[in-house]
Amino acid sequence: MRFMGKDFDTKTLSGRQRRLLYEWQQLEDRLEGRSDIRFHAIKWDAVGLPIAYLVEYQIRSICGVEQVERLGEPGISNPPLFADDYQMCIELPPGYPCVDAQPALRFLTHDDAGNPIPHPWHPNIRYFGDFAGRVCINMADTYTDLVWGVERVAQYLRYECYHAINEPPYPEDQQVAAWVIRQGEPQEWIYFS
Repeated sequence: MRFMGKDFDTKTLSGRQRRLLYEWQQLEDRLEGRSDIRFHAIKWDAVGLPIAYLVEYQIRSICGVEQVERLGEPGISNPPLFADDYQMCIELPPGYPCVDAQPALRFLTHDDAGNPIPHPWHPNIRYFGDFAGRVCINMADTYTDLVWGVERVAQYLRYECYHAINEPPYPEDQQVAAWVIRQGEPQEWIYFS
């Protein structure tokens, strides 16, 4: 089989490698021609199949609030700040696609020089702390393939989909979730096009 200028003998590929090829094909097929989502492989395995991707979203979304240092203080209005470009890295662990080897989705929070860059302000994406940028998309029996995850994150950025209530499956970032419930929803700041 020839794909993206490379020859792959599917009869000699392991089950994992066939899945990696499938994921790559699905990303190419479903994201081709989209202006809001682009991706490219950034790391490959020994036979030339991608095991890490950089996904670029050109979607206007919330990237913080005006007074983040006063987040949660009573009586403080904290309108959202917006950005249009976000970068997410997907890393596939050695055991992928086993259930205990989930893909790691993480938004970049700093550029190559270590300078902060906008990353999403969303209850299902960690904004604060050591794990800033980490994306939580998996709920029991919903994960299907990488392209599903990439498209789900686009829904997050548009605030078409979020979980902010402090109950299972629990928000990834409790502080952002509290802002969504206390200010984002009542002020209708999360309802943007």
